[in-house]
Amino acid sequence: MIHITDEHVGLRSPHDGEQPTRALVIHPWVKKNAHKTAYDDKARSPAARLEEAVGLAMAINITVERAELVALAPARPATLLGKGKVAEMGSYIAEHSIDLVIMDAELSPVQQRNLEREWKTKVIDRTGLILEIFGERAATKEGELQVELAHLNYQKSRLVRSWTHLERQRGGFGFIGGPGETQIEADRRIITDRIAQIKRQLETVTRTRELHRTRRQKAPYPVVALVGYTNAGKSTLFNRLTHSDVLAADMLFATLDPTMRSIDLVTGRKVILSDTVGFISDLPTHLIAAFRATLEEVISADLIVHVRDVAHPDSEAQKADVLHVLADLGVKPGEVAGPMMIEALNKIDLLPDDERDALVNLSQKSPHDVPVSALSGAGLDELMERIDQCVGADDSVHDLIIEPWRGGDLSWLHRHGEVLAQSADDEGRTHVKVRIDPVSHAKFLAQQGGDQS
Repeated sequence: MIHITDEHVGLRSPHDGEQPTRALVIHPWVKKNAHKTAYDDKARSPAARLEEAVGLAMAINITVERAELVALAPARPATLLGKGKVAEMGSYIAEHSIDLVIMDAELSPVQQRNLEREWKTKVIDRTGLILEIFGERAATKEGELQVELAHLNYQKSRLVRSWTHLERQRGGFGFIGGPGETQIEADRRIITDRIAQIKRQLETVTRTRELHRTRRQKAPYPVVALVGYTNAGKSTLFNRLTHSDVLAADMLFATLDPTMRSIDLVTGRKVILSDTVGFISDLPTHLIAAFRATLEEVISADLIVHVRDVAHPDSEAQKADVLHVLADLGVKPGEVAGPMMIEALNKIDLLPDDERDALVNLSQKSPHDVPVSALSGAGLDELMERIDQCVGADDSVHDLIIEPWRGGDLSWLHRHGEVLAQSADDEGRTHVKVRIDPVSHAKFLAQQGGDQS
């Protein structure tokens, strides 16, 4: 067992005004190929995974008293950890009055129940922790419904008390304290009905979102979706590009509900920029399913900007995780019928000068890699140019004629395309040479009521 003390002991989340929960964070791992997956050939070290688990805990009001790496040889079906480790941790938990143990792994209901009985304190696994964070971050009715649906599905097969929403009315976090057994049984009886009710409500939300998406497509403005590992800097970049004030904090899952704003690119082309929830390794399948409606903005995007934290030691592994989640959603950038993707190599301001220069030189050979700093603004002009080039990749040049009484059409072309030249003839008609995307061109012809070359 490795005890990481200097960086982690006593760390506290940024929330104020609440009594913090004293927690022990444990990352169990198997020495041989424990964290290698088919999609990740640059696996994180156990220490890096423990670091991330601590960051997840700090995203809500938790004080991490101790963080542990525990080697498994092998994993035990009843408790995951060996008997000696269970006893050792039990002594620490009792001695230091630990309120919560976070196991950075997937626990079966039996393992969770057995550990709670042995340690006489609340135990949650990685999925439960992420669900709690999402419950805290949800800021819209849709987000709250999606989190609750994911939580209810997660709880259906469990005998543990970690109900974020049902318990919030009683005060405190879902995994702290908890109701009596009678209340748990009563909650169980309403799970199925509640799930059905939430699904009906989400269907209404989904139809509304689809209606909004249809209206945007008729506008028509391309959709550019920001995706990336949690805390990669998406919201900071979104704020820079849109001059907005979306919450951008140095914490995991600072953004949960999607935010969309329109921006004007270099050529005057208008696009819709979407800031989405951050991805993470081993993202619970319940969450992917529940948030599919929200992630539709990514699925239907014309361009994906993958925001990467290149200063993070696990940047390559994080990239693999993001691509894996996108693949789960059926999104395969760069493939036939798939959206284009740009990599915004963020946080270059945190790199040493030689590494930053090498990255800039390397990116000049790749049209889809743009080194940027969302914090300082470095590289954002080039990023905007690359976005403009990508969404305009299917543009073509047309010679159009506007009759004298249709002066508004010229203004429309300036808004939706790039007017390269214009002149008037003796009959007062305006001849326009314009570079425009196929959808806008078709819309222009429709409003003209005829064909033009």
